[in-house]
Amino acid sequence: MANILVVDDAAFMRTMLKLILMDAGHVVVAEAANGLEAVEVYKRIRPDLVTMDITMPEMDGIAAVKGILSFDPKAKIVMCSAMGQRQMIMESYTAGAKDFLVKPFHKDKVTETIAKIMNS
Repeated sequence: MANILVVDDAAFMRTMLKLILMDAGHVVVAEAANGLEAVEVYKRIRPDLVTMDITMPEMDGIAAVKGILSFDPKAKIVMCSAMGQRQMIMESYTAGAKDFLVKPFHKDKVTETIAKIMNS
């Protein structure tokens, strides 16, 4: 099971994802509401995996991915996006994200994606 940082500017999305992750046996070690906070928290906590929203205030998810990977090139980051953001999803992969989850979250897809990334 993984120690996970959940990043999303919407508290209800963080809560929804946190419940799915905890039900799957993972530990949500921290949460962040924007990319800037995510980079700071990652450096302090060094979680096994990060779930990262794309569209957020302060610093978007793509910039946060780049910030985290410049600090830790082995970081495992899964982007979270609404369906209509295909271009941003592609930018996420280019920035270094390992996979993505589409909102609204589906429990089976979340657990399958996290397991795949943690075992890679």
